[in-house]
Amino acid sequence: MLHSHKYNKQFTMRNAWVIGLIAIVASLSFGCGDDLQDPDKEQKYTGPLIENHDVVTLYSDSAKLLVKLQAPVQQEFENGDGVFPKGLYVEFYEKPGQMTSTLKANYAKQDRNKDIYHAKGNVVVNNLEKKEKLETEELFWDKNKAEIYTDKFVKVTTAEEVLMGQGLRANQDFSRYRILKPTGIIDLKEE
Repeated sequence: MLHSHKYNKQFTMRNAWVIGLIAIVASLSFGCGDDLQDPDKEQKYTGPLIENHDVVTLYSDSAKLLVKLQAPVQQEFENGDGVFPKGLYVEFYEKPGQMTSTLKANYAKQDRNKDIYHAKGNVVVNNLEKKEKLETEELFWDKNKAEIYTDKFVKVTTAEEVLMGQGLRANQDFSRYRILKPTGIIDLKEE
């Protein structure tokens, strides 16, 4: 009996060691299986691929400067779209060397396929020649059509009056515009 008890003890120790080894191998094999995932089910990175700082972009035609865009930060994404998370400042030139208007916003996004910029947050457009200012919270700039537009509330300040309304269509230098639904006029002329 004594001999068989010793045999059971060795057999039990050996079994415990084998069971432990099997458990380790099994956990390793299951761990390796977790690393292999279906690529279509993996979470893909959707953030910017490129981030540029202190950006200056010039748009010209036949060596004539038309637009100068400046931004503290520009992020570019896989689809080609750009985001200006800290805003942008745009200068428009109609005649060589003569800036006619500016556009400023706290945030903007560029749809590269349509070449449309979506500006948001304290958007201000100034026509320097006519001394007129547009203020709104959201504005679209269609670079190809050289137009700006919005469906949001707008306030246009001229030398003589303040015009308010809902929605606006204008050329990009803000020399011609139309308020879609005028809501008020404040006369600034002194009588």
